[in-house]
This record gives sequence, structure tokens and C-alpha cells, in this order.
Amino acid sequence: MESPEFTEEIDFQKYWLVLRRRWLPATGVFGIVVGLATLAAFLQKPIYEAEGKLLFKPDRSSSLTGLKNDIGELASIGDKSNPLSTEAEIIQSLPILEKTINALALRDEEGKPLEPKSIMRTKKLKVNPVTGTDVLQLTFKDTDPKVAAAAVNKIMGLYIENDINTNREKAATARKFISNQLPSVEETVMKADAELRKFKEKNRVVVLQEESTEAVKAISELDKQIAQLQAQLANLSAQSESFRNQLGLNREEAVAVTSLSQSPGVQEVLTELQKVQTELAAERRRFLDTAPPVIALRRKEVELSTLLQERVDQVLGSQQNVAVKNLQIGELKQSLTGEFVRSEVQRSGLSNQLNDLYKTRAAYKNRSNILPQLAQTQRELERRVDASQTTYETLLNKLQEARVAENQTVGNARIISKAQVPDKKAGPSKKKYLAGGILGGTLLGIAIAFLLDLIDKSVKTVKEAKELFGYPLLGVIPASDKSGKPSIHSGKLEQTIPRIFSRDLPHSPINDAYQMLQANLKFLSSDEELRAIVVTSSVAKEGKSEVSANLAATIAQVGRRVLLVDADMRHPSQHHIWGLTNLTGLSNILVGEAELSRTVQEARVGLDVLPAGVIPPNPVALLDSKRMASLIETFSKNYDFVIFDSPPLAGLADAPILGKMADGILMVVRPGVVDATSAKAAKEFLERSGQNVLGLVANGVSIKNEPDSYFYYTNERYIKPISATKEEATLGVSRGLENS
Repeated sequence: MESPEFTEEIDFQKYWLVLRRRWLPATGVFGIVVGLATLAAFLQKPIYEAEGKLLFKPDRSSSLTGLKNDIGELASIGDKSNPLSTEAEIIQSLPILEKTINALALRDEEGKPLEPKSIMRTKKLKVNPVTGTDVLQLTFKDTDPKVAAAAVNKIMGLYIENDINTNREKAATARKFISNQLPSVEETVMKADAELRKFKEKNRVVVLQEESTEAVKAISELDKQIAQLQAQLANLSAQSESFRNQLGLNREEAVAVTSLSQSPGVQEVLTELQKVQTELAAERRRFLDTAPPVIALRRKEVELSTLLQERVDQVLGSQQNVAVKNLQIGELKQSLTGEFVRSEVQRSGLSNQLNDLYKTRAAYKNRSNILPQLAQTQRELERRVDASQTTYETLLNKLQEARVAENQTVGNARIISKAQVPDKKAGPSKKKYLAGGILGGTLLGIAIAFLLDLIDKSVKTVKEAKELFGYPLLGVIPASDKSGKPSIHSGKLEQTIPRIFSRDLPHSPINDAYQMLQANLKFLSSDEELRAIVVTSSVAKEGKSEVSANLAATIAQVGRRVLLVDADMRHPSQHHIWGLTNLTGLSNILVGEAELSRTVQEARVGLDVLPAGVIPPNPVALLDSKRMASLIETFSKNYDFVIFDSPPLAGLADAPILGKMADGILMVVRPGVVDATSAKAAKEFLERSGQNVLGLVANGVSIKNEPDSYFYYTNERYIKPISATKEEATLGVSRGLENS
């Protein structure tokens, strides 16, 4: 498996250039930090540090009494909290520090009582847990070793005393609270017991679980008995129905017939009645109904019938009409009637027994239905009793624990190492102060340098300008000093009016740079020669007018007729550079107030300059006109090369308008002047307007700020510029071919 290749590398050269650019503030910060460290080292007073240790273990003496006492026990509340850290904060609390200061009469340098806050602010006292143990280490620093040792011992003693007093106060408070709560809790226990007892008495509750089980069994047994009785009752009902159909009597009639047939008085009267009726029937066949014998028999029949009814009523116990034919029955019918009566009696008994079983079963059912509710109520009452009883017992135990804890004189901490008077100084030595000052000054100085460089949004090097614009680099013009030689210190212009190096310093390396620029412009187009270009920049003060003037002079120096047009009708400067008048110029020609032949001024052999003229109220309207397009065509016919010095692109449309009429735009960029935001805005403006950007000219380049090989040293011991490298020149030519 091949290891991945990392193409990104740390650009140490870039970081070195940042330090070179910001060396002055970085050096200043370094000097201040080192000076302060040196001063602190020599002003430092000898410091002595005393050390003591406290061991924390919970007090287990209360376990000897059989009671549990957790008052004052060390325990963490949060998941991330540490009990030792909590105790360390208590040791450093204001009450303990104030008592220590008062007891030892600690004073500050001015002789005033030491403030507790100053101890914490100056970190004289430190309390740290010893890793992996239950030990706290206390250290105290002071100029007097005896004071340091006494302070540690005093703080530990005060802490232990405070711990014991705090625990005893907690126990006393708990005891008072529990004593006040016991009567009400006891009353609650009694009340809960009374409610449970009343409930059991009212609902006849003994053991609901067993009662519920027995009820289920009883209901099941009753269901079996009911089923058996129902079967017997059905059998008897069938027999009774059969007897009823045979005898034609209902149950009441059968009972009455049976009773009457077994009554001698009824049967005797019935026999007499039957005899009279027989005689009456015989007499009626012999005599008429009005005959005395018939009347006598009829009277006797009525009397017997009346007597019979009386005897029947006496037997049945009520007036009930019974047919005479049923008063005297045969033995078979009498037997059937008896069976019918016995069957009805049995059926009636079974029916009554079955009703009793139904009632008993319903009673069990009703009881079973209310048993769950009774059980729930009983459980609630029992829970109340248990809860109140538990609370009461807990309070009694806690009361005993609080009484024991209140009388204890042992805390959770003890001193395992008292502080001894130190004999050696503590704190960093002077060498450490100086080393720390040097290290801190170096880091802070570097940080300040990079911070200032980060805040500075300007384009600092030619490389950044190339990466930002993405255009080919056609020329690099180094910054120059008063003698005209390239400067290695600053990229800023020092004179007000730019110089013409081909005229004033023809043998300077800067003049050679302009010659290389005009050569690269010539290499850009192989098919069509450039005739008119517009020179502009992103913002003002990038040296576009200087580049325009020197480029025009350099091209004219090789024998070509050049016209330099000052198209910056807002802040014209070419007449100052060449020492010409600006009474009439481009603006006058565009409005028809002057002629081209009388306005153009000769600056040197082969170079004519057209000043800007009177500053118009709206330069854009003049430039974006047919008259201007016609003038450019005229310039191209009359001259070999035309250079327009236009305003910067920052919010102005002058240069893009001219760029559309000319062959292209040459961008001037000055590191240290233009910022990245303005450069990006200028590039976007050029792209939106569809401009043909020929390339970049880096002007006023500081040699010391450039990481790439844009310059080299010659035997004459001066720096001679090269148009970047051969690769840059080739890139410029290829870009020109693509654009053409």
C-alpha cells in the first residue's frame, strides 16, 4: 500500500517575508517584553514557601454505637464535582482567611492589614489535591519564612475547627427539627391506624385475599348445586304436567280433591246426598215436580248440598267450589291425584331451595365484586400506616444519630504534615525570568507581526497580484531611490512628479525594466501589431501615469512614433511630467473647441503628448462618443503606437470605455497600495465589460518583499530587473496569442 502524497507544503518563505515586512513592531514588542521581564527579575524579592498536608477520611466512630451518622460526610453532588476541590474552596474562603490574618497580624508592604482578596489575587495561598489520594496540599508564600509556616498551620487548624463546628451545628439543627416533627408524625401514625381499623370493622374485613379465594370456591359450589336442582326441578315439572293432563286438575284442585276424598264427614254427607238424589230421580219418574214426595226430596237435597258445602269449606279452609264428581273418586284416580300432589309439593320445595341458592350466590357475587375495591382501599390505608410508621421510626433513628453527632469532637480531616519553616527560596530565578521574557517576547512579537499582516488587506507582493488577477505579468518596475537606483527598502514613491528614466537616467536598471516591458508588449501579438493600449489601475496612486509616460518614452526611443494621450480628465498629470501646458487638450478637441494638430505637443523626438485639457463636468460622456472613436482611428493612422493614460477603475467607467475602442488594457498594480478587495472588484468589472486585458505591470516593487526571482545582481553591484523569468515571458506571449 502506497503512502499518500501531500502536495501542500508550508511556505516558510512567505512567513519570513511577513516578519521582514513587520520587523519594526515585532522588534518593539520583543524589546518591551524582555525589558519588563528583566525589570521584574531584578525587582523580585526573595519568596519562601511553606507546605502542609490534610488527610480527609469520614468519621466512623458513630458506627460503634450502631447508629449511622452521615453529617459532614464528604460526597459529590454533581457527576463532575470533586469533594476535595470543594473542601479546597472552603479552605480558601474569606472567613478562614480573615481569621488567619487577624490571628497572625499579617501586613502588606505598606504596613496595612492584609486583605483576603489580595491573598487570592497574588496566589500567596494554594490548595491542591494530591493526585490519586485523599490528601490536600496547602502552600503559602511570603517574604518571611516563619510567617509562611505559621500561616499554613493556622489555616489548617482553623479549617479543622470550622469543620467540627459546622458538623455540630448541622447536628443541632437537625435534632431540633426532628424533635419538632415527632409529635405530628406520631399523631399521623395513630390516625392512620384508626382509619384502617374502622375500615375493617365497617366492611367485616379479616383477610381479603383468603375471603376472595373462598368466595370463588363457594360460588363454584353453588353453581353446581343450582345445576343439579334445576335438573331435578325440570324432571318434577314434567311429571306434574303429565299428572295434570291425566287428571284434568291443577295443583290446587288436586290437593282439594285429595283432602275431601279423605274426609269422612264430607264423604258421609256426599253418600246421603247421592241417596236422596237417587230417590228424587225415581220419584220424578212417578210424580210431578209439584208432588209432595218430590218437593220433600228436593228440600232434603238442598239441605244436604248446603251441608256438603259447609263440610268442604271446613276441610279446605275457604269457600271453594268443587265439582261433586270430584268429591268422590276411585282408588286409581285417588292414587294419581296423590302422586300429583306429592310431585307438586316436591317441585315447590325444589323451587324454594333453588331460590335460596340463587340468593346465596348473588350475595357471594356482590361481595366478590366489591372485594377489589375493598382491597385497594385497604392497601392505601396500609401504605399510609406503613409510611407514617416508617417515617416515625426513621425520625427516631435520626434523632439518636443527631444527638450522637452533636456531641462529637472529631472532624473528617486531620493534619498529617505540619508546615516547617522553609530554608530555601521559592519562585523562578532571574535566569528563568529572562528566558521567559525572551520566549514570550519572541512569540508575542511574531504574533503581532502576523496579526498586523493579517489586518493589512493590501496586495503585498507581485506573486499575490498575479494570483489575484490571473493575468500574465509583462513587466516588473522596481521602486527607486533619489539616485534612480532600485531600492531594497521601500516600495513607495518619494518624489511628487515621476521621472522619465530613458531621458534622465538612461543607463539605470529601471529603464531596462521599461525596455523589457515594451518588448513583452511587442511579443504579445504575432498576427496583428498592437497600435493603441489603455493604461489603468485598480485604485489611485499605483503609478499608472508614470508607467504610461516611461513606456511611451521607451517605445519612442526605439524609433517608433508614439502618441501619449492624457485621458484622465479628472486628475490629469502628463503635462506636469513633461513640463507642458494644459490650456487645451483632449476635452477641447472632443467638444470641438480645438484642432488635433494644434493641440498635440512634442515632448521629445518621436513622442507627442496630448494633454487632458480643460476638466469637463462629465468626462464619461465625452469619452463614450463617436467623436472619441473617430479620434482613436485617426491616432492609429498617424502614429505607430498610442498610449492612453486613463483614470483608475475604482468606481469609474473611463478606462473600460476606452478599452473597448483600443486594442487592450494594460493593468498597473502596485504592491502595498492596492488592497485585495479593490483588486477583485476591478477584475470583476473588467470581466463583466468584456475587456481585452493584455497583462499586468508590477510597479514600485520592493526587492526585499519579493520571494520569487524577479531580480538578479550584476557585476556592477546593482540590481537589474528581469521580466520575471523566461517562463513568464513565454506565458505573456501565449496569453497575447490567445487574446488575439
